[in-house]
Amino acid sequence: MKRVSGFTLVEMLLAMTLLSILLALAYGGLHAATRATDRGQQILEESGRLRMAHQFVRKQINQAIPLAFNQTDGETLEAPEPEVFLGSPESIRYVAPMPGYLGFGGPQVQELTFVSGDEGLDLYLTHALVQGFDESRLDDSEPVLLIDRVERAEFQFLARDEEGELTEWTNTWETPGELPVAVALDIQFVEGNYAEWPLLVAAVKVDGSVVDGAGNQNTYRSAIQELIEKRRSQD
Repeated sequence: MKRVSGFTLVEMLLAMTLLSILLALAYGGLHAATRATDRGQQILEESGRLRMAHQFVRKQINQAIPLAFNQTDGETLEAPEPEVFLGSPESIRYVAPMPGYLGFGGPQVQELTFVSGDEGLDLYLTHALVQGFDESRLDDSEPVLLIDRVERAEFQFLARDEEGELTEWTNTWETPGELPVAVALDIQFVEGNYAEWPLLVAAVKVDGSVVDGAGNQNTYRSAIQELIEKRRSQD
């Protein structure tokens, strides 16, 4: 009788085991590549969103105007002290032109505020018309979420002293009747967020002598550089 050649049971099991290992490795590599692609896309989307928020905040602060938003209601004889800018470490309020895609055009009272969210702090923009402004009217419109998942954030302000010299940066604004020279916003995100917030320093009202440094030992440019170096040393 002729002997029929073929694979033994052990060879079949070994082949199936090797095939299973190869399929598992291929699936693991494909899954890892998919996760890396999704994560890369998420980082790009977060970076793009932060860049847009960075540009928006800078532009709105650049366009701040010295227009008082605490209008008298006519029931009192004395008008209140004019308030054109309110600032604290977690919020600022000012008057600036509003983009048409967010509301009616023209100057409006705008407020940028950090509030507690589900995963840290969230930065919201609220706004209301200057005419007949009341603080409660900031709640009439739907707040616009600009940034979320923030671990630490702080507004800082640059002012002038009585002699016209630039002062040190401070996180509180004590002269609501005046606009600051510049506003800075420093943000640190919660762990796991790979996007970074570039230190924002926006000029509000700067004259040519300050920019050029004519007759000033402490110029606007050097003040910003000092703030950036201070942040780097803290990091």
